[in-house]
Amino acid sequence: MKMYILVKRDIPDKMVPVITAHASLACFRKFENTENMQIWINGIFKKVVCVVSETEFVNAKKEPDHIVLTESALDNQEVCIAFSPREEYSKMFKFFSMWTPKDT
Repeated sequence: MKMYILVKRDIPDKMVPVITAHASLACFRKFENTENMQIWINGIFKKVVCVVSETEFVNAKKEPDHIVLTESALDNQEVCIAFSPREEYSKMFKFFSMWTPKDT
C-alpha cells in the first residue's frame, strides 16, 4: 500500500521537501478515518514522490481520493496532489518519473 504524491515539474527543488511533507500530513488528515489510511498508517507507510507535467497534473486530478495543495510563496498556485494510500493505482501512475533534485 502506497501514498503517491505528485509534484509539478516546475516547482523549485528547494521547496519540494516541505511541500511533500505538508501533502503527506494533509492527506492523512483528510482520509484518516478511512480503512485504507488506517491500514497504511499502522503498517509500513510507503510514499512515492513523482514529478509531473501540467497535463499529467490535470489528468491526475480526475482520480478519486486525493487532496490538492497550493503554495502561498508561489502565488497560491496548485503545486502537488497527494493520493490516499491504496493497493492499486490506475495505469498512468506507472509512467510518472520519481522526483530527484535537479539542483545538486
